[in-house]
Amino acid sequence: MEKIWHMTADFGIKPDLGTDAVRAFQQAVEKMKECDSPVTLSIAKGRYDFYPEHAAKVPYYVTNTASESENPDVSKTIGLLLKGMKDITLDGNGSLFVFHGKMTPLVIDGCENIQIRDLSIDFERATMSEMVVESVGRHHLDVRVKPDSWYELDLHGELFWVGEGWRYQGGPAAQYDPANHTIRRIPQHPVMDAVKVETIEPNRLRLHYAGDMPDTKAGNVFQLRDGIRDQVGSFVVRSRNVTWSKVSMHYMHGLGIVCQFSENVSFDEMSMKPRAESGRTCAGFADLIHVSGCRGLIRIENSDFEGAHDDAINVHGTHLRIVDRPSRNQIVVRYMHGQTYGFEPFFAGDELEFIQARTLTPYSSRTVEAVSRLHARDWLLTLDRQVPDSIEEHDVVENVTWTPEVSIRNNRFACIPTRGILVTTRRKVVIENNRFERTGMSAILIADDAESWFESGMVRDVTIRMNRFLECGNEEHPVILIAPENREVPIEQPVHQQVRIEDNRFEMPAGPILHAKSTSDLHVLHNEIAVPATGKAFERFEEAVRLVACSNVVINGNSI
Repeated sequence: MEKIWHMTADFGIKPDLGTDAVRAFQQAVEKMKECDSPVTLSIAKGRYDFYPEHAAKVPYYVTNTASESENPDVSKTIGLLLKGMKDITLDGNGSLFVFHGKMTPLVIDGCENIQIRDLSIDFERATMSEMVVESVGRHHLDVRVKPDSWYELDLHGELFWVGEGWRYQGGPAAQYDPANHTIRRIPQHPVMDAVKVETIEPNRLRLHYAGDMPDTKAGNVFQLRDGIRDQVGSFVVRSRNVTWSKVSMHYMHGLGIVCQFSENVSFDEMSMKPRAESGRTCAGFADLIHVSGCRGLIRIENSDFEGAHDDAINVHGTHLRIVDRPSRNQIVVRYMHGQTYGFEPFFAGDELEFIQARTLTPYSSRTVEAVSRLHARDWLLTLDRQVPDSIEEHDVVENVTWTPEVSIRNNRFACIPTRGILVTTRRKVVIENNRFERTGMSAILIADDAESWFESGMVRDVTIRMNRFLECGNEEHPVILIAPENREVPIEQPVHQQVRIEDNRFEMPAGPILHAKSTSDLHVLHNEIAVPATGKAFERFEEAVRLVACSNVVINGNSI
């Protein structure tokens, strides 16, 4: 029989007090571990504050976050840690969890059958500072710093952003334009490139420039962040059957919700955008949902993604480079990208595939019998039979066992400076009935590489259907981009296969809707391009499609 425990009655914590709730929630988690039946933790609606002082501090290596030099200490400061638990439901009943300092709100580690529902997460002081442009002078900008973007201006006129236990200067910059509801990265830093910063009055500054000024206008908002991904929005690792429903992630420091080597994770009715009453314009330091090395079904539906500094959704595996062959049936493989390392890339029984780096095509497979950690980047794999003789320099391996099916349906993407969806998995992918609004780059990217991010892999069954693309991408970044990073592109060795793009609507003033490289069995059917009166129409639909080394392509029934 399912048990229902109440935070107020059973653990003595009331909402809206402003005191630290960490210990009370830790007590509740420990109590739930003692149960041998399903448990729901019901939380009385209200605000709960989480501070770092008594939070669990646990080392976790997380994909795509920070290198050893950027962040030597991989410990995460965790508001709520669920570890080795089963059949647990966390029901927020509409509550707001507010975190202080740099924290990872939730970690689900080695768990099974976990539900997180009806909950909002935000930070008292986001690590994203914002200032509104009030006026543009000939050689200066007047800006209004938002009240919750705390700062210090020293005697030398140097501006530092400060928070609860942190302080930084500079960092990456982006700009929100309320007129067209977009966020774009900017090359010129509004503060660091100023020759002088002076105070007009509290929270109003004048930024002086000797040369070129940032390209901006009154009403725009500069977004300035600490660039180190030392925490994440939440972390799901080595877990299965995890469901997030009606959860609002209003701000996430570092990478967003990261799912790593987990199975069957679903997101439904998520709101990943700033809390309206906060006045903020950005919800995500980087990606909003990041999925690496998972399996089963990754399902993301009926959700709202708005206000990130990188991609909304990224689903991929990891290519590890082969750096040594110590015996006939052993190889040493290495994490190559600076921001991904440390976590076990294979498990005994996993299927491994050898990938030729120059073509990104597979040439042999093996079963992993044993995995040994040499150090954080290098791993010794013992295989079930002899290593192939055809291995070339820079060749890589991919874990085939840990590749997921993906379903992304009925979502909205807005205020994204990069891509809406990145997906590279060999299993079935459906991207259906989504709305993409003015993504700065391609709305959908299918990549695969063994030289840059080392994000695998090939796709074998992708359907992109009944989506609406509103002014996404540009001449350099087509709305849909299929761009594996293979150096050699033999048409008879396609990287990607079986991609269907059908019944979509592209509303755009100009630019290509599709660029595909090294893809076979590509079907582009019954799509529509709607060009505004001020736009430049193509005479034929095919002019909006660019193909490189593609085969078995069908383009039919489309219209402008």
